[in-house]
Amino acid sequence: MTDDELKQLQQSYTKLKEETGRSPAYFYDALFRHAPELRKLFREDLEGQGMKFMTTLGVIIARLNDESAVAPQFQQLGKTHASLGVLTDHFAPMEEALIDTLRHALGKEMTLELEAMWRTAFKEISVKMIERGEIPGH
Repeated sequence: MTDDELKQLQQSYTKLKEETGRSPAYFYDALFRHAPELRKLFREDLEGQGMKFMTTLGVIIARLNDESAVAPQFQQLGKTHASLGVLTDHFAPMEEALIDTLRHALGKEMTLELEAMWRTAFKEISVKMIERGEIPGH
């Protein structure tokens, strides 16, 4: 990812955080629309979970091009998700939920180009979480 692309992701994340601050559970609402069967993996406190998600996403996006800085986070996130029963197949609906959340928060600012950057970043993050956290398939 180029420095300019990373800057665009970081700027859109800032706007996302401002907009979803009113309802940090939006991501999970979108996730359960795409994959209702995943609801059983989560506690009832989706607002709190949404805040954790937004904070973690921000930390990763801030350092996405610094592999050594984020490697331990990828491993920890992967292991945590694996322990909760998350499988590799669950990352596709997570990606769609993130894109839905971005579209909701950014409106017209969510261009096709920006969406492609977010999809690339999500795939990069997912692969590292899956590999380092030893998340099982299917």
